[in-house]
Amino acid sequence: MKPVAAVDVDVDVEEHGSYRKDIEHDLWPLGEINPTKGSFPCCLVWTPLPIVSWLAPFIGHVGLCMEDGAVVEFSGSNLVTVDDFAYGGVARYIQLDRNQCCFPSSLAKHTCKYRYKHSENGTAISWDDAIRSSRRQFEHKSYNLFTCNSHSFVANILNRICYGGSMSWNMMNVAALVLFNFKGHWVDALAIVKSFLPFTLMACFGIAIVGWPFLIGLLSFSLLLIAWFSLATFCLKNLMEG
Repeated sequence: MKPVAAVDVDVDVEEHGSYRKDIEHDLWPLGEINPTKGSFPCCLVWTPLPIVSWLAPFIGHVGLCMEDGAVVEFSGSNLVTVDDFAYGGVARYIQLDRNQCCFPSSLAKHTCKYRYKHSENGTAISWDDAIRSSRRQFEHKSYNLFTCNSHSFVANILNRICYGGSMSWNMMNVAALVLFNFKGHWVDALAIVKSFLPFTLMACFGIAIVGWPFLIGLLSFSLLLIAWFSLATFCLKNLMEG
């Protein structure tokens, strides 16, 4: 049996929405991140999508890894896969901190400020338990790139554990977390090339054949995607959660 590391957290309440942590919780020590073996314990992982990422390189596919490093992802209607990343190897990852999660065993054991809302939304007693619970839920959902995708699955898990004291995780901030957070890492130089070379080649080819209007078209396409996801996330929540 693996040894258990006891973690004592005691943080005072601070202003501006900070929340109190006063919990003694057992957390399994994590193994090392090993991109060669595809092991990313407690990491949010990202890879580019075929064709779509060639037009908008910030669009990609995400998954969340269990404590043993296996990737879990929502990759199709009624389909949640484990340890089989659908669109190739992981290109970028960020390891998340389990100490920023709320794992209540009862209503009185909440360490976040959303005690009742968190309970109604659904909670978990561990990192892996949260992933398993969301997996069961998304095994009965239809996949749609624009309304219910891999980012929705990850956001559901992060809200279930109230990661970082927040229950407002959605497709937009999940993408920002893995792509733009300074703690994120590219697997290697080849991963960067794989992510941006197709877009660069397509842009150069389009400009050479069509001219600058092609680049303007690509930019317009990206802006439309950003506008749609922003509108749907903040104004059409029922559609996104359906």
